[in-house]
Amino acid sequence: MRRNLIIGGTLCAVFILAALVSFFWTPYDHSVLDIPNKLQPPNGTHLLGTDHFGRDILSMIMVGARTSIAVALVAVGIGMGLGIPLGLWAAARSGSWLDELIMRGNDLVFAFPFLVIAILITAIFGAGAINAIIAIGIFNIPVFARITRGAALSLWQREFIMAARVAGKSAARISVEHILPNVTNLLIVQGTIQFSLGILAEAGLSYVGLGAQPPLPSWGRMLADAQTLVSISPHMALMPGFAIILTVLGLNLMGDGLRDYLDPRLRVART
Repeated sequence: MRRNLIIGGTLCAVFILAALVSFFWTPYDHSVLDIPNKLQPPNGTHLLGTDHFGRDILSMIMVGARTSIAVALVAVGIGMGLGIPLGLWAAARSGSWLDELIMRGNDLVFAFPFLVIAILITAIFGAGAINAIIAIGIFNIPVFARITRGAALSLWQREFIMAARVAGKSAARISVEHILPNVTNLLIVQGTIQFSLGILAEAGLSYVGLGAQPPLPSWGRMLADAQTLVSISPHMALMPGFAIILTVLGLNLMGDGLRDYLDPRLRVART
């Protein structure tokens, strides 16, 4: 429904705007400790309260939004940039050893839980936002490869593709000029879904200490810092938790709305 697209787009726009504004302005400096004002509940001075070091939670959420969005965006870009060509290549060589090699490589990545891949990477290179991007990006590659291959396989049997082959176009040219434009809508929708999963993944990695490192704020690390203080200052956990929930909800609603808007069959069904 278009309502989902509007609501989801609005929620996403709010957090993207907060992330952009944080480059130039935040209510307080997120790196400054103010111990005398620690653990304050939401009030007129600190709209979302302060944490156990007296840092303004609203400022940290704004800067944390830029961390989460940047990590998820780059990781999804890695997944799409490598997964889509692999999927197109596998579909163009369907049934060959190359197709089998690509698909079994995807299965190999899926065989390991995401957190195991992240732990392996951080154990080798150390914890940090860059390594979190690599871990999330690696996990996204087979997702886009499988979706692209599945959608492209059905198109290779269509009449307009056969006509292009008769015209002498190579498999690579057909994939770029005819297959890719016809699967773009599906990939855009999947991209929004993976973006939301990337936000959750970054928060999860930061929560266990494998993501963004201090002093860089992260929603997941804010939750980790709040877990022992929930009974004393529940706002420390609630505020970043709501930020994660609303961002992921917005992305999922936007993906659902984009699916309905971009799929001509669904538009016909509604009319």
